[in-house]
Amino acid sequence: MTAPEPITVRPATGEAEHRVIVAESFGVEVPTFQGEGPSCGHPALFIRLSRCNLTCAKCDTKYTWDWSRFDPRMESTKRSVADLVAWAASSPVELVVITGGEPLIQQSLLVPLVWGLLDAGKKVEFETNGTIAPIPELVLDGVQFNVSPKLASFGMDEAKSVVPAALEAFAASGRAVFKFVASSVADLDRIAELANAHRLAPVWVMPEGTTAEAVTATTQALADAVAARHWHFTTRLHVLAFADARGR
Repeated sequence: MTAPEPITVRPATGEAEHRVIVAESFGVEVPTFQGEGPSCGHPALFIRLSRCNLTCAKCDTKYTWDWSRFDPRMESTKRSVADLVAWAASSPVELVVITGGEPLIQQSLLVPLVWGLLDAGKKVEFETNGTIAPIPELVLDGVQFNVSPKLASFGMDEAKSVVPAALEAFAASGRAVFKFVASSVADLDRIAELANAHRLAPVWVMPEGTTAEAVTATTQALADAVAARHWHFTTRLHVLAFADARGR
């Protein structure tokens, strides 16, 4: 497994620089839903950015960063902010999810994109691993951060995937929810430790799994323990509905 390709992020100051590295965008031509978290089930458009600063073994979007298996020239392209805003504005769907990879690697370049989406009447959700604190220009009305710190059980060294200062910045923003992937009841104890240590709230738990059978089984294994902690529980709707098909 190769390390993620480095990327230089500069403030967007001119039109030529208003381009972001995108893996795919979907939801206009073939409608879909937000599959996870507080907005689960809401109609949504997705802008999936390429590149990540982690290398999680259980990642289900390795085509955004694992260049030992995928060709970045085939899996990503640079698209202008104007093009992406026009694409989203062509749909009546209100919610735009910016995901990855890790979208906040490119966050300085995303400021004009987010502003353009908000001006077009959209709401924006970021799906982020929580290792990079958001810049103030993105902490806005109409923007929510779905922060998913990756536990060791997800195949990532927590020394890299749990960044206390970044988590606390998200918590202080007032615009974050904390969505943890869990595969066992033991994971819930670790989630509780992180939530207590860094004042993370609200907490959402999502069952790990990329098949309907796995999601269902893990949901049943975790449900009582999640309910006992008075946390929120979310499924993975795109897995149940579309068998985790790419672009859905």
